[in-house]
Amino acid sequence: MINISTTKWICYATGYVFIISGLIKLISADFKVTFMNLGLPFPELTLFLVAIVELGCGMLIAGRMYMRLAVPPLILIMLSAIFLTKLPVIGTEGLLAFAFNARLDIVVFILLLILWQHTRKITLP
Repeated sequence: MINISTTKWICYATGYVFIISGLIKLISADFKVTFMNLGLPFPELTLFLVAIVELGCGMLIAGRMYMRLAVPPLILIMLSAIFLTKLPVIGTEGLLAFAFNARLDIVVFILLLILWQHTRKITLP
């Protein structure tokens, strides 16, 4: 029987989410429209940077490398995604629609917080 620690599973799952998310943002034209509608400055550049950060940090987390550097940018991206794309739903569709639309973002955010807490407990030699 394979015995993999919970932290490793969280790293693999979280890394997978961000690797796939970053790749899709790089190859799908739909995200350009989404980013343009958010009112962000330089939406195409912002989309590219977010995709590269998600891809790179996702790979680092999946490989359990440089966690202290990889987790914080993804926490910022998740908070931004929740506030920019999910929170406005409360005003138009209600709290239940927000809860449904933000469910995966909130779960990934919590997993990132768990990883951040774990990396802070590890002391460097």
